[in-house]
Amino acid sequence: MQEFVESIVKRLVDNPDEVKVTKIESENNTIYELNVAPEDLGKVIGKHGRTAQALRTLLTAVSAKAGQTRSTLDIIDR
Repeated sequence: MQEFVESIVKRLVDNPDEVKVTKIESENNTIYELNVAPEDLGKVIGKHGRTAQALRTLLTAVSAKAGQTRSTLDIIDR
């Protein structure tokens, strides 16, 4: 899942080398923290948050299909 998010985001940004996804697991939830370069933050969030919401929807669908616990995407602002 971590590689899935990373591969999608790397195609959206200008600085793909600065994309980092960290996985944090808890008992009933998996959180993926996304870090990108400050100048790429707007591209990942998108207008009115539409790109971020699409990324979250994809992550939820793929993790559900894989039979994993609930997954959440957090975009970290540096």
